[in-house]
Amino acid sequence: MTNLAENLTRSAVRIPDRPALRLHDTTYSYSELEELAGRAAGRMAALGVGVGDRVGLMLPNVLEFPVLFYGALRLGAIVVPMNPLLKGREIEHYAGDSGMVLLWAHESVADDDLAGLAGRVGVERVDGSTIAGLRDSDIAPTVDRDDLDTAVILYTSGTTGSPKGAELTHGGLNRNQQICREDLLDVTEQDVVMGCLPLFHVFGLTCCLNAGVAAGALLTLIPRFDPELVLDVIARDGVTIFEGVPTMYTALAHAPGADPSRTASLRVCCSGGASLPADVVRAFEQTFEAKILEGYGLSETSPVASFNRVENAKIGSIGTPIPGVEFRLVNDDDSPTPVGEVGEIAIRGHNVMKGYWNRPEATAEAIRDGWFHTGDMARVDDDGFYYIVDRKKELIIRGGFNVYPREIEEVLYEHPAVREAAVIGIPHPTHGEEIAAAVSLHTGTDVTESDIRDYVKARVAPYKYPRVVWFVDDLPKGATGKILKRAIEPPTSTS
Repeated sequence: MTNLAENLTRSAVRIPDRPALRLHDTTYSYSELEELAGRAAGRMAALGVGVGDRVGLMLPNVLEFPVLFYGALRLGAIVVPMNPLLKGREIEHYAGDSGMVLLWAHESVADDDLAGLAGRVGVERVDGSTIAGLRDSDIAPTVDRDDLDTAVILYTSGTTGSPKGAELTHGGLNRNQQICREDLLDVTEQDVVMGCLPLFHVFGLTCCLNAGVAAGALLTLIPRFDPELVLDVIARDGVTIFEGVPTMYTALAHAPGADPSRTASLRVCCSGGASLPADVVRAFEQTFEAKILEGYGLSETSPVASFNRVENAKIGSIGTPIPGVEFRLVNDDDSPTPVGEVGEIAIRGHNVMKGYWNRPEATAEAIRDGWFHTGDMARVDDDGFYYIVDRKKELIIRGGFNVYPREIEEVLYEHPAVREAAVIGIPHPTHGEEIAAAVSLHTGTDVTESDIRDYVKARVAPYKYPRVVWFVDDLPKGATGKILKRAIEPPTSTS
């Protein structure tokens, strides 16, 4: 049996009374979490959910997320994690593309954003009474799953078209959490893991939730990152493992209450989701006397692909490939890149996705001869440590969240005044990158930069809309008429 939910069952049998989850003043033991997951499975079975059905979880880091996540997996259903900040058009795409039968939506999600699902998808609201309601349901047994059966469909946008669903398997996610737990962070039942990374993101899902549950550790949740609250919770719960994105480390290092006495319990910190600047590492380690280890991965790789080890780390590097995973650097024709030169990272191993959901052509383009092509450009040193130097794709990473220009450009083109638009990333001191849009208008239109910004803001998740908008007469183009984003120069002032 390889059902990912079995990790919870094993921990519940081994250490039933140890705390598994905490949020504010509420704590669930492993036996309580196991029972609730079983009753959540029973509730979903009563709603008609079965093996292979897709179940959406549109929740922040609340206690219901792990309960419903493991509950759906017990039934053999496929979980579709979703950011609760998504808007109506985005929600409809996730639901329609995946063929979702049920969506658990947090109470904070606006009714208007769910209106388009009427008659097609069952919607269950998640609020303060949800757990109490689940206690009346029957406990459903865990269904056997194969290593290659899909456990999670994680949507990741591409440079063309709408977001694609990466199929992550029970076997791939299990192996990834095991390596994270045993080889990289040495997580045990004595550890307390900070849960401020979103669980709807694969970093938080694998490295915090799945690894923590398999180890029998306590996962202490924070629904929304706040540096002062994080420091309070670290001190309150004796957090030993902190996992975050670079913007979190920057915020913590500069928080008014930054004091190593509040973080004395920390034994290891790790960073992913975006490149970690060396000055951020130095500022954090100097302030808190805690070491940060940087890793690298993608939604399509479950996510961890490479990592620095405590005993052998290099600042600025994404480390070396994890056990059972191979890296190679390739040119545009997939030939090996000469030693010392920059090439695209291609990855092969147990962590690579099964493919993109119902997208055979996109899958064939991304995975060639068994190698997943990441779009990230890197070099490797003589010790086998890799260094990201650029991105081949147009991906923008804002505060650890992936934003793909094409998705935002499609919204811009829907505005009646917009003739042409190009979205790029520009440097930002705290977010890493900020989203910026160069826009050319139709003749005779009368709109402002704020009008364009607000138009997009109303139609996409808050972290996606362009904070910087400026108008141009024409966008630079190549010989074929393609817009040349590398030739776009943002305005001198972007405040």
